[in-house]
Amino acid sequence: MLKVGLTGGIAAGKSLVARTLADCGAVLVDADALAREVVEPGTDGLAAVVDAFGPQVLAADGTLDRAALAAIVFGNEEKRATLNSIVHPLVRARAAELAAQVPEDGILVQDIPLLVETGQAGNFDFVLVVEAPEEERIARMVRDRGMTPEDARARIAAQATAEQRAAVADAVLENTATPEDLVEAVRGLWSSRLVPLNRERLRTGGS
Repeated sequence: MLKVGLTGGIAAGKSLVARTLADCGAVLVDADALAREVVEPGTDGLAAVVDAFGPQVLAADGTLDRAALAAIVFGNEEKRATLNSIVHPLVRARAAELAAQVPEDGILVQDIPLLVETGQAGNFDFVLVVEAPEEERIARMVRDRGMTPEDARARIAAQATAEQRAAVADAVLENTATPEDLVEAVRGLWSSRLVPLNRERLRTGGS
């Protein structure tokens, strides 16, 4: 299959790009969704998180209290690294299971917010980055996610920079206009680059 890595800064518009690629025919694997799946009640992942951070990260119903966990790890590099060392291998293993089910002629898109930060760019045939102006991203987080501007800036600062993402990108989509414009750009990229690239890979027998 053609392996596409999709990434972008928080609130840049990556989710819309992912949905559009799925509508075009890609098989989508969402790392955020998998990160939730691997710490559901009864999983080894949740048990490991509780063992590392204590029972205070559990809600009354036995699910992971994400707000409580975020309060512990955000801004603490050592604790965040501990959490990542638990969750990231589980997410990668589950993503590999899903990828193995994709047909040989398919296009697999893995939506990975921390693709650059975790050094995964080399695992893909094509890396697609979604970007948007920082002030617009902050406004979206305040409006849509209820964050304070200070929290929004801190989240952005904790991620890779636009320059770091661009350095590994095969294409960068600038989300600076309307959602409809972004969808049109994604569809154009699909037809002009991803489908031909996949066709050429199949023709030459490349992996």
